[in-house]
Amino acid sequence: MFRRREPVPFAFIAEADKFRSNVAPPPRERASAGQIVGRWLIGLTVVAGLAGSLVLGMPALSQDQSPATTQHSEASDGR
Repeated sequence: MFRRREPVPFAFIAEADKFRSNVAPPPRERASAGQIVGRWLIGLTVVAGLAGSLVLGMPALSQDQSPATTQHSEASDGR
């Protein structure tokens, strides 16, 4: 391992913790009514899409309790 010969000044890091700005950030703009309604509509669309995918996907995920017929090919009947 190589060692540095010159000292590295880390005093600026300690001074940065003590520094406090006297400039306050500007206040946030309030969302307009149209923006709020748009956010609600996007949220409702996402929730409706998830609920719809569950409603449409549940029959595909369910297992048949009584497999009444089994599929077989007609080619095996002639043997």
